[in-house]
Amino acid sequence: MKTKRNEGRDEPILDPDLPIVDSHFHLFDLPGNRYMLEEYLEDAQGGHNVVASIYCETKSFARTDGPEHLRPLGEVEFANGMAAMAATGRYGPCKVAAGIIGHADLSLGSKVGELLDRCMQAAPDRYRGIRQVTLDYPDERPFQFIMTNRPPPGLLETAGFPLGLAELQARGLSYDAAAYDTALPRLTELVDQFPDLTVVLNHIGNFVGVDMSPQERSEAFARLSTDLKVFAERPNVFCKVGGLGMPVPGFGFEKREDAVGYAELAEAWRPHVELAIEAFGPGRCMIESNFPPDSRSAGFIPTLNAYKHILSGLSEDEKRDVFGRNAARVYRLDLDGL
Repeated sequence: MKTKRNEGRDEPILDPDLPIVDSHFHLFDLPGNRYMLEEYLEDAQGGHNVVASIYCETKSFARTDGPEHLRPLGEVEFANGMAAMAATGRYGPCKVAAGIIGHADLSLGSKVGELLDRCMQAAPDRYRGIRQVTLDYPDERPFQFIMTNRPPPGLLETAGFPLGLAELQARGLSYDAAAYDTALPRLTELVDQFPDLTVVLNHIGNFVGVDMSPQERSEAFARLSTDLKVFAERPNVFCKVGGLGMPVPGFGFEKREDAVGYAELAEAWRPHVELAIEAFGPGRCMIESNFPPDSRSAGFIPTLNAYKHILSGLSEDEKRDVFGRNAARVYRLDLDGL
């Protein structure tokens, strides 16, 4: 994966003292695509005041043997080990993976309960829930950019999926929803069945805008705006603000040979970020770096600078919510200084 993560390290830090809980990042070690603890720390401790972060699954480091439905336990064990290393303070002040979101195949229904219990036992201080990537779209445009295995179609429609969500709700665990924007109406139907389940929408709904004409983009964004506001009417749903550096939204920064600064990112991303704040309010939005996938457009410092610039009009209290406190509340982190 070609990235720009080393670009923009000399860019001045906006609002450098603002405490940040990075609500979504990944670690993996794949052929030609390595991003591990040392790389994340280099980014997160490069100038912004990132005090903690939430590890989100990619199915990396899953077990390679044993019952198939229990294999995601391996990634939770891995993330918990990385978190324990960071918690010593030996590598800096950032509490990496203070919360852990693992994988589970919810289409298996009540069978996932065994995995959830095992994960809670393996990382009792950090395990907070699961994410299952569910990607359906009417054509192939967004699928050309998938970094790992493409999930099977129709997962949200399987009979087992709501039964799996019920297992999460029964344990007080959360569900991170990762689906393309066209799935928002179906996600809304599922959320309505589980009013006590904490649901965190990834990447402002994963807008698909790649390879579209200006009119198509405008129509797609209008649909997103409508569907996102309806989804946000449910009080148990939250929104991760990020993911805009991936190629799927269609901004095209990944094609640029020159470095992209925060001002240019902010100009392009502003309508999506402001839509999230309008729909969910500052009390239910949380900033995510989504690194390293978002590093295809820009470095870590310009990426977070862009969000700070867009949201500079919020009150100081609202900024602290969006950049740190909301993630700490949702993922139940005990952190000082927020």
